[in-house]
Amino acid sequence: MKLTKNRKAFFIPLFSMSDIAFLLLIFIMLVSLINYRQEVNIEFPQANMALKTTAEKNLEIWIDIDGEIYLDGNLSDASELEKTISHLYTTAPDTRVHIIADRNVQYEKINSIIEIMQILQYRVVSFVVKTHE
Repeated sequence: MKLTKNRKAFFIPLFSMSDIAFLLLIFIMLVSLINYRQEVNIEFPQANMALKTTAEKNLEIWIDIDGEIYLDGNLSDASELEKTISHLYTTAPDTRVHIIADRNVQYEKINSIIEIMQILQYRVVSFVVKTHE
């Protein structure tokens, strides 16, 4: 008696591959549109002339109208600011620090941050303003 095995050919369904590729494309487009930068709602000071910076990595220090300090969008205080800047100075000294303050904030709040920069001898600092149109 002869036994025969009925073998089917192995088959990979390729009909849904275009659907999967389309869904991956949509996913990649949506992830690339997410804004990871956290901003604080402030009113920018105006300037007649402003220079644009082209640095890849920036540390943003936001100061709102109440004088609250935010590091890259997260609420912070002066001691945490000092630790972050001193760590930044040792690991990546060419990183530009952007000070973004509300136009109505008291100057003492901005001056306290500038004094921390002076003590730590950090010299790559920019003040962010809105150009006067």
